[in-house]
Amino acid sequence: MAQHQITIKDIAKMLGISASTVSRALKDHPDISPKTKRMVQAFASKVNYRPNALALNLRRSKTNTIGVIIPELVHHFFSSVISGIEKVAYAAGYNVMICQSNEDYNREVIDAQALLDNRVDGILMSLSKTTLQFDHIQNLIDHGVPVVFFDRAPEEIDADKVFIDDFMGAKIATHHLIATGCRNILHLSAPTHLLIGQRRRDGYIKALEENGIPYNPDFVIKCDTRDDVFANAGKILQMANQIDGIFAVNDSTAIAAMQVLMKNDIRIPEHISVIGFGDGPNATIAYPPLSTVEQKGTEIGKEAIQLLLNQIENKDESYNTTTKIITPVLRIRESTMM
Repeated sequence: MAQHQITIKDIAKMLGISASTVSRALKDHPDISPKTKRMVQAFASKVNYRPNALALNLRRSKTNTIGVIIPELVHHFFSSVISGIEKVAYAAGYNVMICQSNEDYNREVIDAQALLDNRVDGILMSLSKTTLQFDHIQNLIDHGVPVVFFDRAPEEIDADKVFIDDFMGAKIATHHLIATGCRNILHLSAPTHLLIGQRRRDGYIKALEENGIPYNPDFVIKCDTRDDVFANAGKILQMANQIDGIFAVNDSTAIAAMQVLMKNDIRIPEHISVIGFGDGPNATIAYPPLSTVEQKGTEIGKEAIQLLLNQIENKDESYNTTTKIITPVLRIRESTMM
């Protein structure tokens, strides 16, 4: 019977730490404490750990193909990210394979394995809303596949990441509402287990604080899709007499909220100002045209693919990960008071 080869996951389980910590400790990553490095390296030597030679050899055989996993292609943001990715990838001689998780963790796991089986040279990924476990991602990294996250990323995985500054974007959006006279601002938020949900809510709260407005948790509704808005229409309408502004976590939610309000004779922005986040084409054709925060999807895509290509072509095992933050821009239109 063939002897089981010790893996990074085995070491992590035996030592009671994460696989990513073991991986970084073995690579002498500066984020890992000297004590932890010594413990991991000593234990790895004791159990005769060796990197997976087969996986490493496979990685040396380039396919000039990049894999991309996105939550949904229908969103303008993700399609614009893909445009940025493809422009840089094709110019560098790479093809792009695109997978949709459809906001489903199990589908994301299947997509990740499919890309691994197809021996892509690297993967760009934005997590699904339902992804709370990351073994499938660590498996990619353990097999030597470079991974770069954009927009939605796990804190638990040490990898290159590219974000819009969600905190700052939410803050400037809320500041704009306050500057136009709003004091009772409803936030239609994303799930807080997603970093974008946390950061946009925190930016909203910070803007209130900086303007001496008390934070009211009753003015936050988990509502980040059109369907969520229509499901919460009764609650939003009940609050209409209490609020004078809405900051929505994305444009589609903001536009749906405007439709619900206007259908019930609540004028935008005379009664309630509304601002979104994203600045896709729907923002300009909505009625009234939507004030929003430009998310810069194409730029995010270009930055993410460049980081991935740097990893693929970097022969240094001690590669240090990078997080790039893109500065958002406020776009003021007729859905908010001027």
